Amino acid sequence: MPGMTSNPGSGSTVLVSAFQSALLHQWLIVLVIFALLLLAWGTSRAAAGVVTGKSTAAGGRPGREPRARQLLRVGFGSIWLFDGLLQAQPQMPGGLADQVIKPTATSSPGWVQHLVNFGGNVWDYHPVQAAAASVWIQLGIGLWLLIAVRGWSTRLAGLAGVAWGLVVWVFGEAFGGIFAPGLTVLFGAPGAALIYVVAGALLALPERSWDNPVRLGRLLLGGTGAFFLGMALLQAWPGRGFWQGRLDGQPGSLANMIKSMAQTPQPHPLAVIVSWFGNFTVSHGFAVNLVAVIALAGLGAGLGTAAVRADARLARVAVVAGTVFCLADWLLVEDLGFFGGLGTDPNSMIPIAALFTAGYLALAPAPAPAAVPAAATAGTAQTPALLGAPVPADATGPTEAPEPVTPEPVTPEPVTAEPVTAGPVAAPRRAGRVSGLVRAFAEAPAQVIVAAGALGVILVGAAPMAAASVHRNADLIVARSIAGDNGLINSPAPSFTLTSQDGRQVSLASLRGKVVLLTFLDPVCTTDCPLIAQEMRSANAMLGGKASNTELVAVVANPTYLSTAYTRAFTAQEHLGKLPNWLFLTGSLSQLAAVWHDYGIEVENLPAGAMAAHNDLAFVIDASGQMQQEISVDPGAGTAATTSSFAGLLANSMLQTMGKS
Repeated sequence: MPGMTSNPGSGSTVLVSAFQSALLHQWLIVLVIFALLLLAWGTSRAAAGVVTGKSTAAGGRPGREPRARQLLRVGFGSIWLFDGLLQAQPQMPGGLADQVIKPTATSSPGWVQHLVNFGGNVWDYHPVQAAAASVWIQLGIGLWLLIAVRGWSTRLAGLAGVAWGLVVWVFGEAFGGIFAPGLTVLFGAPGAALIYVVAGALLALPERSWDNPVRLGRLLLGGTGAFFLGMALLQAWPGRGFWQGRLDGQPGSLANMIKSMAQTPQPHPLAVIVSWFGNFTVSHGFAVNLVAVIALAGLGAGLGTAAVRADARLARVAVVAGTVFCLADWLLVEDLGFFGGLGTDPNSMIPIAALFTAGYLALAPAPAPAAVPAAATAGTAQTPALLGAPVPADATGPTEAPEPVTPEPVTPEPVTAEPVTAGPVAAPRRAGRVSGLVRAFAEAPAQVIVAAGALGVILVGAAPMAAASVHRNADLIVARSIAGDNGLINSPAPSFTLTSQDGRQVSLASLRGKVVLLTFLDPVCTTDCPLIAQEMRSANAMLGGKASNTELVAVVANPTYLSTAYTRAFTAQEHLGKLPNWLFLTGSLSQLAAVWHDYGIEVENLPAGAMAAHNDLAFVIDASGQMQQEISVDPGAGTAATTSSFAGLLANSMLQTMGKS
């Protein structure tokens, strides 16, 4: 779980505020969804005259839910809810992609890194929408599983868990690390999300598949048994670093992972326990790995044998031992998995334990229902009589012969035929169909209504993310999290007259009638300045036809390299020469120093190199020469997301200024 020890990036306060605001607004939408559903349901029941009472779960079949299925449904529903709450941690928007998602794939093959980085970039481009979507999708799946007890609703909830689990497994866990070296179940392989997928697939099975749960129980126990045997072989394989507490004076693979987890922000007692076990592993690496190999092999053999023999007693012993092992690994190696501010789930051990426990419950016979005491049935002896059924001959107590009942003659009322009006019959049929849908909705049990609300919860998160993902440009919040809010100014822009890259004299007054984006760049810079130039170039493209009403102006910010040869070279290097509204201005040192002073730009030569240090600012000047906005254009990490977001911020600022003109 890389990144759990990382601190939030700079500017995360803006992201946190936007994230919390989005969650609050979406929470209100969730409340409205449930309120409208319940109101419509109650109204339709009253209109249809549905009598409140017990009903069979939607589409369900009579009978008690199998224990194994109930454990999977309730257990994984609760885990999904817990994961959704973890996704609401403030660090998620700014930290998850670059500190957790992308690092998980660093040791995987190139194609895995490319795929995972694609998902990470989507998150980087739209961090608030992506983080909020993860919250509501997982809360919705968890609520859906807990509410939908039987029938098609549960199957759909299981399929939703499969779909989202696969997304998390591929993009969030890099396929659980199965393509990376050092694969071991002790660290969470093959990924917790894959276990969620298995559970969801089992819940999505037709209910007739659970009529004979023993078959599914044997499959679950046999599958987990084979998995543990395979993990035991990998754990014992020589040359993978698990047998050594130290390698070349450094902690071995297992010890290093444990010691890194001990540095995660967490309760002090837990950190002490994990740190102690890390030190113990450094000193006794061979013994620790030997115990792990024996435990994994023993569990695999025990679960597999129980599955082959359909032996519930052996399965119970293996499940108890497996649960103890999983809890020990969860505490001592995985460090519970969810502390540190960027932990997204409790890791793999708890889901694995739930899976093989469900296998045991399916294999073991369910306890017989308690017998009804005789006293409980005594009071119902007269029920048949009350219902009009004949009273048994041996019933105690005096009986009286019922008086004969003479039926009264019934005179049929005359039937008057109503006139038939010619016309289409489609409307009555449609009305009947609509009426049938209303009655079906009114007669639906409460579980179905809440399950529909859970689907609405999922859509509350998924819909904004789907809408955001079609935009090619990053959200402006990314740039604002680095640069902060724009400074609003309304004062005359200091005038200047300088020389363009092609040798023309250009004054600020000559640019009147157009919106000017003015910044300061070092023509020999190799770090921030090329990025800022590309942000301006992209902003120009975003403006489209309105770019003809703007000027992109850069002033040299280097006291040594002042000639137009350097401004021409920079223009060619950054492919800005084809922009008709691009100007890179220079002049004498005294001219430039005056402009730097007027615009608050501090420039100084760096001691070792040609580049100069200067603050990264941009100014938006309206068509009348009034300075309207001051923008920090420090590109931060300079990723594709930050470059795109800054470009959008610059374009948006110029459009705002155009609107005021």
